[in-house]
Amino acid sequence: MAGVEYIKVKKIDEGMRLNRWFLKYYPGLGLGRLNKLLRTKQIKVDGLRAEAGLKLSSGQEIRVPPLEKEALEGKENNVVSERDAAFIRSAVIYKDKNIIVLNKPSGIAVQGGTNTVRHIDGMLDALRFDYDEAPRLVHRIDKDTSGVLVLARNRKNAEILTKAFRERDLHKTYLALVNGCPKQKYGQVKNRIDKQDDKMVVSSDGKAALTDYRIIDSVGNKFALVEARPLTGRTHQIRVHMECLGCPIVGDDKYFGRLKQKIDGIGNKLYLHAYKIDLSEIYNKKMEICAPLPKHFLTAMNALGLTLEN
Repeated sequence: MAGVEYIKVKKIDEGMRLNRWFLKYYPGLGLGRLNKLLRTKQIKVDGLRAEAGLKLSSGQEIRVPPLEKEALEGKENNVVSERDAAFIRSAVIYKDKNIIVLNKPSGIAVQGGTNTVRHIDGMLDALRFDYDEAPRLVHRIDKDTSGVLVLARNRKNAEILTKAFRERDLHKTYLALVNGCPKQKYGQVKNRIDKQDDKMVVSSDGKAALTDYRIIDSVGNKFALVEARPLTGRTHQIRVHMECLGCPIVGDDKYFGRLKQKIDGIGNKLYLHAYKIDLSEIYNKKMEICAPLPKHFLTAMNALGLTLEN
């Protein structure tokens, strides 16, 4: 057990909630144990009893009571392996003083969960570069979707970006390889979406969901390369809306229905890619970032004779 520590709040942690501060610096300390320490007044800020939601100010002094070995080991184990550090750094496609943008590969989750121990969130410490803190997640994309993932490099920009994503000020463009071809070259899908069991379904009682789309190229009525722009942010929105058009995304095990099939020359992955994000609203100037298509997507397009040039 470590002895009592008195730690000054750093400038980079200005405005951070007390419970999040402990999760950041003592990740092995469970929430239950943390709340007990707060209730029993063993944790104090500037000598006073503190609540979990207290927003910290730079220079305040936090009393950290003696902690079990497990909490300290958790702190020590919060280290990204060399393999994962190389992996996450290779995914960086843009970096400035405010943000880092990744081209996330298909097959890796953004955050952890049940049976998910390897994820982007757990590797962010390797993206500090010349900063004292790791970048922060401000939005998510599905595990099997590849492409643009924006990270904030400090708390201020995290708040700005989170608000912008929530209010739909940042426009995202996706590319999807679909089975079949929409009847109209341009269109908008307006079907409402609701959750049913482990998937999203079209429901008149669901939340409003809007997706603009256009066909970029097609192979008759067999396959099409479609550009999709979600105007709302519902879970699996593009996947559900493409299925609504009778053109499910190739490789989509959840929304392909009975049409799911193996296709010669095409790997068994989800062919949905977050291709571009427009950050002009944040930067007050023209600012778009594109994520190159992954190898499996390009291979499939070549096999089908599809091109992005149209």
